[in-house]
Formats: sequence, C-alpha cells, structure tokens
Amino acid sequence: MPRPVPLGAGPVGSGTAVALAQRSLSRVTRACRNVAGVNRTLQAVASVGRLASNTVMSTAESTPCTPPNRKPRASSQARIAQILAAARELLADAGVAGLSIYSVADRAAIPPSSVYHFFASVPALLEALTADIHAAFRASLQEPVEHNALNSWHDLSRLIEQRMLAIYQADAAARQLILAQHGLAEVTQADRQHDIELAGLMRVLFERHFELPVLPSEVEVFALAIELGDRVYARSVLLHGAITPRMAEEGMRVFDAYLGLYLPPFLPKRVAPI
Repeated sequence: MPRPVPLGAGPVGSGTAVALAQRSLSRVTRACRNVAGVNRTLQAVASVGRLASNTVMSTAESTPCTPPNRKPRASSQARIAQILAAARELLADAGVAGLSIYSVADRAAIPPSSVYHFFASVPALLEALTADIHAAFRASLQEPVEHNALNSWHDLSRLIEQRMLAIYQADAAARQLILAQHGLAEVTQADRQHDIELAGLMRVLFERHFELPVLPSEVEVFALAIELGDRVYARSVLLHGAITPRMAEEGMRVFDAYLGLYLPPFLPKRVAPI
C-alpha cells in the first residue's frame, strides 16, 4: 500500500524550494553588485584625493611662500619716503589741520590712490611720520659719547637733551606732531609708546658710563623725564610758535631735575664705558 506523500515533498515542494533558492541567489547577486559599486566609488574617491593631493603639492612646490613680514620693495620704499616728505612739508606750512590724503598726493605729485595704497587714513600717515621722527631720536642716542668728557651724569643728561633739541629745532614736523596740540589720540599714543622705547635706550646709555642705582620697576623714570621735558618745549611752541632759547634751557633743567629724584648727585662713573 503506497505511503502518503509528506507535505512539501513532490513536485509542489520542489518548486517552492527552487523559487526560494532563486530569490536568495538574486539577493546575493544584488548585494555583490552593491559591494562592487561601493568599491568602484571608493576607488574613484581615492583617485580624486590622490589627484588633489598631487595638485596641492605641485602648486606648493611651484609657488614660493611669501614671508608675512617681508620688507617693502625698493620702489615701495621710495614711494613711502616721497609721501612722508610731502607730509612733512605740509605740516611745516599749515600744521595738522592742513593735512589730508588729497593734499599730500597733490604735494607729492602722485595720484591719491597711491597714498591710500600705503596709508588708509590721515592718522595712519601721521603715525608713520611719528615713527620716522622717533627714529631720528633713537639715532641720536646711539651716537658716540666721549667718556672722558663726562664729569658727572648731569653732563650726559645735558648732552642728550641738546641732541633732542637739535632735532626739534631742525624738524618742523616733529614740533607739530609731538609738541603742538592737535588732539589726535592715535598720534599721542604712538608718541608715548616711542618714548618708552627711547627711555630704554637712554637707560642703556647711562649704564654704559655710570653705575646706576636700583630704579623703581613700577615707574618709567627715563620715559617720564622725556615727557616732562617735552611739556616745557610744547608750552614754548604754544606761546611763541617755536622753542625759544630760554624755554629750551628750562626744558633741560626739568629733565635733569626729575632724574635727580632717583639718581644721586655724585653717581660713580665707570673706569671705561661698557
């Protein structure tokens, strides 16, 4: 007697199994295709990345890096000097009030755009001119000093102020920017900062010839001495339009007297300058 056919066996069961197998095979095929597509995409991305990297390296090799603090070219330096010279002339003629980008360009015989290229505003131009003036003051402190001619520190103090006065007397722009009342906060702040630098050089000069005592760290003694002397010269410019001989003498006395608050009258002189 024939046995009953189990469920799922025979033709019907075989067809179902085949269909299931085909669907599984189809899924595997699609998955493989997806994996292959992803691989091709990753390979393309990697290729593009290598190309971009090579391009950047090539560009970096072919384009030299420009130092951020590179000095201006000779042509730019000449143009800046031309602009500052024109500004000096205008300051001597009409003071700060008569200064503008266009008046400087007209005096220098160059387009206003050339002035704007280097100086975006009048205060920026005046700050540069103030720095130029203080460069002359710094140079005066670096000039030789005859050590044997110094009998006391007062001699050195007087020599320094005489050199400063000579610059003021010869440079009308210096008098207008540093001594005249122009109300430009940027220029005043720049002048004070430059005074601190001058004070450092002045202290070095004093220490070269004399044995200085311990000075207070919270007070810029030499910077204040410079500023007090300038106040006297500024008073003379306000009253007389120039530094008169009498006011020049008074300014030197004020400078010397303030230093005398911190330096003893008979400061030991070095055997030889250091």
